[in-house]
Amino acid sequence: MFRLLRTLILVMFAFVAGMLFEREGRKDTCQNGGGLWVENICVGVDLSE
Repeated sequence: MFRLLRTLILVMFAFVAGMLFEREGRKDTCQNGGGLWVENICVGVDLSE
């Protein structure tokens, strides 16, 4: 039972770390493209290229 719980906790930790990593990448892309990052939304630039 402990192995299952430990596995679930590790998977949850990996998921959260991946989400934070991806969010930071989007923020960098927005700022490098000349946009403004406001509350997790890129404003003022079209990055569809």
